[in-house]
Amino acid sequence: MGGEEAAIVAGADPFGAALKDHLVEYLRGKGIAVEDRGVGDKYYQVGEEIGQRVAENKAAALKGLIVCGTGIGVSVFANKSRGIYATPCSSVADAQNARSINNSNVITLGAVATPPAEAEKIVDAWLATPFKSPCPANQGNPWPEEIHTFLDKSLPEMEAIGGAASAKNPNSSGAAGSDCAICELASARSFDPVDIMPGGSWKILRQEPTSAVVRFKAGSLEPAHHHTFGHDVIVLEGRKRVWNVTKGEVFDLATGDFLYTPAGDVHRVQYVTDTEFFIRWDGLWDILLDEDLAAASAAVKKDN
Repeated sequence: MGGEEAAIVAGADPFGAALKDHLVEYLRGKGIAVEDRGVGDKYYQVGEEIGQRVAENKAAALKGLIVCGTGIGVSVFANKSRGIYATPCSSVADAQNARSINNSNVITLGAVATPPAEAEKIVDAWLATPFKSPCPANQGNPWPEEIHTFLDKSLPEMEAIGGAASAKNPNSSGAAGSDCAICELASARSFDPVDIMPGGSWKILRQEPTSAVVRFKAGSLEPAHHHTFGHDVIVLEGRKRVWNVTKGEVFDLATGDFLYTPAGDVHRVQYVTDTEFFIRWDGLWDILLDEDLAAASAAVKKDN
């Protein structure tokens, strides 16, 4: 790059490597200076690295581009750096909304579902959309003055989360003065029981495609079941074992691990410790049981 100051810093995990390389070449071809940080072994390490890099160079208006399998995991860990607004974008509208409303400074993409040509359009829209500009969320109309004022105030207020304000928040579950904005936001999240799965509770974050944060108590067991849609799981804390009965595979997952289960695959889950994870279905959530709890307990006992 001949010493030219980078406008974008890019990185990927192995699932996103090819799309990241394509986008780096595409952006450089448009005359945009890109610092390519290469490919990291783990998506959470890549997310943390790029998030920190952008946070340290906010004055230079450095932006981040991260690619993993879904674009979700890297955004979670990039957002742990204060002042980072990392947004997964799967469409041009997502990109425009993220910049207009959230002043997104890191874009994350999912290589599994985003073709290179579509990724180019998404990144172009993200780069071309200013903060507070008209966007699809407001039918392409300019935001009224009161929304402009709200958005202006939102940035310093969001960045303050996890800082000195935490010490004044008696409901915060994190340590006073914590730098983790995600922890502060999560501390106020309420969970509802998963009636069909004893020991489980969840918070639905979005519908169709459905996203949720789920918790299970240690020792809980999900009987074998399947879903109409495939789903991504990222373990935020804890340990669980997943049996993919359809394929005869077993996965032991711990904090930071990712697993994709295809649509229709029958799977059984045992929770070794109290566990919290993020899950995203490719469509609406549903569940179809393939065994009862007694049969599941017998199968797990036999396997162990």
